[in-house]
Amino acid sequence: MDYTVSTIAPIFLFPFFAFVINAFLGRKLPKDGNWVSLIGILLSFVFSLRVFFDFMGKYDTNFYVHKVFNWFDLSVGDSVFKIDLGIYLDNMAVVMLLMVTGVASLIHIFSIWYMSGDRRHGRFFVFLSLFTSAMIGLVLANNLLLLFIFWEIMGFCSYSLIGIYYEKDKAGDASLKAFMTTRVGDVLFLLGILAIWAVIGSVDYVDIYKAIAEGTFESVTVMGIGMTTFAAFTIFCGNIGKSAQFPLQVWLPDAMMGPTPGSALIHAATMVAAGCYLSLRMYPLMEAGGLTPFIAFIGAITAFGAATIALVQKDLKAVLAYSTISQLGYMVLGIGVGSYNAAFMHVITHAIFKACLFMSAGSIIHSVHEQMMPKLGGLSKKLPITFLCMVACTLAISGVPFFTGFVSKDRILGDAIYWGMMAGQNKAFAIVPILGFLGAILTPFYMTRMMCLIFLGKPRDQHVYDHCHQEHFSLTQHLPLVILSIFTLGVFFSGALIGEWVPVFGAKQEWFKVLIEAPNVNNFVDTIKSSFGFSDSVTSSMSVTKATYTHQLGYFGPNPDEHGVHQAHFIGAILSIFLAIGSIIASYLVYVRGITDPNKWANTFAPVYRTLVNKYYFDDFYLGVVIQKGLLGFNKFLSWFDMGVYDRIFIDGWAKVNFFFVRLAGWFDDKVIDSLVDLNGIIVKIFNVIFRKLQTGRIQWYLVVMFFSLVFINYYFLL
Repeated sequence: MDYTVSTIAPIFLFPFFAFVINAFLGRKLPKDGNWVSLIGILLSFVFSLRVFFDFMGKYDTNFYVHKVFNWFDLSVGDSVFKIDLGIYLDNMAVVMLLMVTGVASLIHIFSIWYMSGDRRHGRFFVFLSLFTSAMIGLVLANNLLLLFIFWEIMGFCSYSLIGIYYEKDKAGDASLKAFMTTRVGDVLFLLGILAIWAVIGSVDYVDIYKAIAEGTFESVTVMGIGMTTFAAFTIFCGNIGKSAQFPLQVWLPDAMMGPTPGSALIHAATMVAAGCYLSLRMYPLMEAGGLTPFIAFIGAITAFGAATIALVQKDLKAVLAYSTISQLGYMVLGIGVGSYNAAFMHVITHAIFKACLFMSAGSIIHSVHEQMMPKLGGLSKKLPITFLCMVACTLAISGVPFFTGFVSKDRILGDAIYWGMMAGQNKAFAIVPILGFLGAILTPFYMTRMMCLIFLGKPRDQHVYDHCHQEHFSLTQHLPLVILSIFTLGVFFSGALIGEWVPVFGAKQEWFKVLIEAPNVNNFVDTIKSSFGFSDSVTSSMSVTKATYTHQLGYFGPNPDEHGVHQAHFIGAILSIFLAIGSIIASYLVYVRGITDPNKWANTFAPVYRTLVNKYYFDDFYLGVVIQKGLLGFNKFLSWFDMGVYDRIFIDGWAKVNFFFVRLAGWFDDKVIDSLVDLNGIIVKIFNVIFRKLQTGRIQWYLVVMFFSLVFINYYFLL
């Protein structure tokens, strides 16, 4: 298969051109040009769909398309310095591409309704189009440098949308917090890119895979640390920042200050998942560097910690924000334990149900102008469509059978059981699945709590309830929710309602599990870069055949054993089902039936409750210790050094040196140069006196001089 620029470029360019048009002409267009943004992303989705079906027809995990063009070449002689940019498409990329364009299209439709009449309506769609094009560019990128460029553009869009209501202090503070926190991970990510470039002279995915296969990194160290480990750690730090992992998770809840559709797209479905996408791309590097246990622990801590905080949140969007952090933790946990296929599946399934949840939250907030859950209640009668969509998404995120969460998240937990307890590794690794299952208990509980407080029971604030109008189906408001809620059914990913090997569309196959595998670096040893051609074709230089279905293990961690992995998955599935259903029932009994008072438990465990309300005091620690006592103290030291040492010695001191030389030059000018000038004057005066005596103008004096001159010449020269 071969693609030209005319096939791939429109996927990126349509949203980008929409951004350019709206940025310069949006105010002059009807409805601030929101329809331009919508058309751009819909066309991008159509082109992505074509590429998706091209790849789905292959069913080959080793197939990829890698096209490049030379960006610049500064090579001189034997010194080579050139950078190629291009696209890299494999099964994972095209699935991600379809998800990004599909979810973004639905969010654009929803945004037309949600942002109607908003004073920032035009600006919102400008940044939405720029972000979408940047996210598409990130997915298409063939190397880490190009990915990093789009990575930073997305960070700028996130900053801009969080603080779009810049007249509010909280919005401005939240945007700065997000921007500065994610920069910590981004700086380390850039350091990792430079480290790889220094070793192999390239940051293309295929070149990195090739270098790993050939052991190029093994003989290189940085400060006594193997280059593979160093590069893997620094690149993973980019994931920690962008995907809000422990300990840089503090920015994402505050990011909810932006418009809800922006939160749905950027801070729930796509941008935050970009960090996980990066780690999946660099999985061979993470594995070769021995970083996967560290990744697993980070993911497990994040998944459990964020779930506990979500338990006590009263703000609807805050619950969904911490839920997002927790689910991102499961993705990272899956990467760490070698659950490559399920981790990526959770990236996709989470994007679907979380985008739907956020847009449903936007529908609620827009309808009642309130997002504090204790003031709501009984809204299922007035918002039935939103209620049903949120029910489907809640069941999906809770891991209930028949829904996507059961297919993706619980496969991660099954692989975690095997990795942590059955693979014969360090016993401390058992902490990872334990934390994962504790988070799996809490997720259905706080999500059901959210649903009960909003939709069930009697209205807690009659004024708010009466203010809410009866919901009627609207294409722009409800169609995106309905479509996304339909795709929360697990059958679209597993090929079966509850599991494997059930005929779907006449084929016994789980298409997702067949197509998505961790990259085999040995397949890239003899890779050859190719330039863009002039015509599309369905042939390729690679030998590609449509594979028949074979059940794949899906586990890429250490010590794989098919029987052990299946046993772990069976245990995990049974546990997940009972824990999810039990947790949902418990939450319903507490918040609807009232079998116990939650405030009583909060008072009984007051220290724990305060800790959760204060988000484990991370904000206090960063603000009070890291910033005020650490960074501000260091800043004061730098200020003292700048004023007291650098300015005093190197700036003011240099001025004194200059003044000394000025005075020395003045003295030299006065005493030496001027004395020489005066001496010249004296000499001139002396000669003037002499010549005046000699040049008298009298003929007698000239004759005497001539006589004595002739005598002198005659005496010395003629004798």
